[in-house]
Amino acid sequence: MRRIIKSHLATMGFDAIVEARDGESALAKLASEAIDLVITDWAMPTMSGPDLVRAIRSSPTHGKLPVLMITGIAQKEDIVQAIEAGVNGYIVKPFTPQTLKEKIQELMGDVVTKP
Repeated sequence: MRRIIKSHLATMGFDAIVEARDGESALAKLASEAIDLVITDWAMPTMSGPDLVRAIRSSPTHGKLPVLMITGIAQKEDIVQAIEAGVNGYIVKPFTPQTLKEKIQELMGDVVTKP
């Protein structure tokens, strides 16, 4: 899934994409890289997506960072839990590249450089 999302992002003009295999490595990357947007899944090893979002929200440095969750979990109570954790956007799999583009534009404005 990371490879698919990365491919979609590249076609939109994003060329500085930082990947993390799980929530813990994502937090480490946040500490060492300049990150403008976090895209996470719900189900990851070592730390769930909502736990990652809560960790980001509790950070004085990254607390306002936009977070988009892309997941196959579509139950209403799970979406509410993600929103309560602090996600800014939520996409249910499967999704189209257009849906991803629209959500990123909602979160970050008109930063997408390619159609």
